[in-house]
Amino acid sequence: VQLQASGGGLVQPGGSLRLSCTASGFTFSDYGMGWFRQTPGSEREFVGAISMTGGSTYWEESVAGRFTASRDNAKNTVYLQMNSLKPEDTATYYCGAQRGYGLGSQVEQYDYWGQGTQVTVSS
Repeated sequence: VQLQASGGGLVQPGGSLRLSCTASGFTFSDYGMGWFRQTPGSEREFVGAISMTGGSTYWEESVAGRFTASRDNAKNTVYLQMNSLKPEDTATYYCGAQRGYGLGSQVEQYDYWGQGTQVTVSS
């Protein structure tokens, strides 16, 4: 099982980034997918999630309206589009796979995790 996250980088405040997370080793379409983030010394926190079919999403309040998620089950890939980025969005972003419909907001609900990709929002 592997989740490979990519797309992080340095962006100015107000800018955009799109993260990707490609899965292998399990039946991707049977899993809801989530995005979490973590800063040094802090707990991993929920950002958003997308259901196994892609028909539903759920967002943490501070990113709702700025972040969107999509998935391509044919490519075993989930995307996180981040717009209007703020310095407080700076973190390592992780994708997770939750067996079943998905939309979980708790770390312990997820079965598999990617390695993380760094997002830095700074001028």
